[in-house]
Amino acid sequence: MHTDALLYRLFQERPATLFEAAGLAVDAAGYRLTAIEVKETAFRLDGVLLPPQEAPPHQPVLFLENQFQALDSFYPRWLAAIFLFLYREAVERPWVAVAVFPTRALAPPLAPAFTALEPAGLLRRVYLEDLLQRGAMRGASPGLRLLRLVVLDTADLPAAARELATDARAEPDPLPLLDLIETILVYKLPTLSRDEIKAMLHLPDTDLKQTRFYQEVFAEGREEGREEGREEGRDEGRDEGRDEARRQTALNLLRQTSLDDAAIAAATDLDADAVRALRQVIAAD
Repeated sequence: MHTDALLYRLFQERPATLFEAAGLAVDAAGYRLTAIEVKETAFRLDGVLLPPQEAPPHQPVLFLENQFQALDSFYPRWLAAIFLFLYREAVERPWVAVAVFPTRALAPPLAPAFTALEPAGLLRRVYLEDLLQRGAMRGASPGLRLLRLVVLDTADLPAAARELATDARAEPDPLPLLDLIETILVYKLPTLSRDEIKAMLHLPDTDLKQTRFYQEVFAEGREEGREEGREEGRDEGRDEGRDEARRQTALNLLRQTSLDDAAIAAATDLDADAVRALRQVIAAD
């Protein structure tokens, strides 16, 4: 999972974090992040947050782009797609474009043709490096603290993730936040197993097993194996089901994470040679 995909996932599940990072005092309730293809062109808007239909007319449409590559043509192409979308969809609401960069060094210069957009409040630029400054997280929301984990150095990541996970467990529904923390850790620390992540966060096993990541990746393979065993109805069928469960879990991990072969072998009880063979199968597809 690339960093931009990780950010889209975060903003999709917590739109309010994007509004907060961009300094926009907008009620984020009801906003949903979607990707929209602008018809009859090669333009694609990867991030569009539309307010609910019943929202007041001053609630803006927000265009998001997570830009992690230096690209001189970024602003002309992105803004052209936005204006074309506004024209084709006959948008009557106000709008704001938010570009997220990891550092100022990676942000291309804003050409004179577009400089008027920023003072007008139509263009906002967010630099994730600002979240690393001393005191930046004092009183910060869980959303901004999640965003900081994405760019935090791996040496400082465990302590910050553990602190956020501890606070998350005090929330009425901690699982969505725990799931995002776990997803970020898997991306940033790909050599860690699920048990190592659980130990790092000081989480009970029951908490981690309820997250979406665990259910989609680990539980899915085990359920497929149990189903196969039930269909066979024999001891050898159950054994085959358990073996198939381990294989399915390993395949899910290989496709959905950056874990190495040793970590996947430890998580699935397969030997490293079997995991390497599965990786070759995926590469051949």
